[in-house]
Amino acid sequence: MPPTLTDLTTALQTFAKDRDWDQFHSPKNLSMALAGEVGELIEHFQWKTEPDSYNLDPEERAKVEEEIADVLLYLLRLSDKLDIDLLAVAEAKLQKNAEKYPADRVRGSSKKYNQY
Repeated sequence: MPPTLTDLTTALQTFAKDRDWDQFHSPKNLSMALAGEVGELIEHFQWKTEPDSYNLDPEERAKVEEEIADVLLYLLRLSDKLDIDLLAVAEAKLQKNAEKYPADRVRGSSKKYNQY
């Protein structure tokens, strides 16, 4: 069975504690590290065409997987430090987006909610 977000959060807490890194894991620092990891993820797609972005060779796909994992881990660590239930806020945001972007009004459109 794959780990849960709680399992990963606990593992991250242990990882940081074992290395005495908790002192560096302020929300400010974690959000900056998260932005850096997102930037590293973006680099893999920066000059690709839309079709090419779906067709990564195995070596590049492995690198993208690692960057996605880094993004998730920093996001979990940040949400833990701020005592935010990541799944709860994600579910609430999805509901809010459903209200802002009703399917019957925006289907097939990339316009922002205030443009349709």
